[in-house]
Amino acid sequence: MRLRTALTTAVVTAAAATALAAPTASAATAPCRERDLRVSAGPGGSQNTARVSVVNEGGRACAVDRIPTVTFRGLDGSAQPVPAATSGPYVLSPGEHGYAAVRTAAPDTAGGHVVRSLSVAADPAHYGVTFAAPAVGMADGIRVWEPVTTLWHASRGAADRALAEGTG
Repeated sequence: MRLRTALTTAVVTAAAATALAAPTASAATAPCRERDLRVSAGPGGSQNTARVSVVNEGGRACAVDRIPTVTFRGLDGSAQPVPAATSGPYVLSPGEHGYAAVRTAAPDTAGGHVVRSLSVAADPAHYGVTFAAPAVGMADGIRVWEPVTTLWHASRGAADRALAEGTG
């Protein structure tokens, strides 16, 4: 009986030590520091689409929110993810890019607002970077009416397809 108790204690102790030594998901995917990220935006191929990207220029893997935060100057709220999604981590290794596509209202849409810039943050805790309307291919202003964004994807093509299919 003592041998079984000793073996059980040894197994439990070894399991606990392994659990303590194993890296946790949060340690392996710590939030990205804003200074380690480069956020970009540009034209998206159609009159009311912009492409955004983020690259991890830091020396360690880190996580941003899987939904880019896209806001429009002077307006409350942000572009909504398609399909509807909740926050979660999107891990970027050093040098790795994430891509998303943003759709605003078509230039001939009645209603909405016209703004002169949009801002993109890789994580809602970050300030983000502001881009003037011409920089994203909307020289006459960005018409905003129920804007949507995809989640981050591994390629521009995947983000474009997700926007076209409405699959995030």
